Amino acid sequence: MKKQLLSAALVALLASPVLAQNLAVVNGKPVPSSRVKALQQQIEASGRAVTPEIMAQIKEELIAREVFMQEAKKRGLDGSDDYKNQLELARQTLLIRQLFTEFQKKNPITDADIKAEYDKYVAANAGKEYRARHILVEKEDEAKALIADIKKGAKFEDLAKKLSKDPGSGANGGDLDWAAAGSYVAEFSAAMVKLDKGQMTDTPVKTQFGFHIIRVDDVRDAQLPKLEEVRPQIAQQLQQQKLSAYQEGLRSKAKIQ
Repeated sequence: MKKQLLSAALVALLASPVLAQNLAVVNGKPVPSSRVKALQQQIEASGRAVTPEIMAQIKEELIAREVFMQEAKKRGLDGSDDYKNQLELARQTLLIRQLFTEFQKKNPITDADIKAEYDKYVAANAGKEYRARHILVEKEDEAKALIADIKKGAKFEDLAKKLSKDPGSGANGGDLDWAAAGSYVAEFSAAMVKLDKGQMTDTPVKTQFGFHIIRVDDVRDAQLPKLEEVRPQIAQQLQQQKLSAYQEGLRSKAKIQ
């Protein structure tokens, strides 16, 4: 009979509003259950799923924090200047984060915004792409000699591997992969776009890097990603731009002495 009464009392206690509102009571001080939810939301916001194991860790962490906080206060550490300064910085960080979160909620990026930005990207990058190779050397005479050797039958790729001063492409026979003309410095680009498929420059092309021998292996229409493939990146970019403009606006209106 006594065991039954004790069990009934324990069930009633666990179901009481006090324990429902608190995770635990540490040295007489309640640890609100709302802290569990707050920490859970932080973890979920970082992209991690809150499994039962992680939930158990959250609860243990919050209880441990309360134990440590009580000890720190007992030692008077909450009255130190260092603590107060760090507390103020943390308060500012949280408030600023809330400010920016509220702004982004009230100023969302629309599908029309994303489509307009994508159209600008397409307009700026449409056109031709070139699969080119080059050999980079320091002196014009050296470049002229290599052009003569290639015209006599020397293999462009072998000379690039052996003599090109561009370590990135030289190891690949001078291959620069597919790229738009605008990806290169102006002198290089101007010479390259004049070449037909399979054609090589007859004279060295001088740039800030040295002297180039350029060969175009192929030309194609620009291969641009579809809107849906880049939608998340465009949305993130636009959101950051809008937030940056908001921040700059607030700073410009502030009276700073």
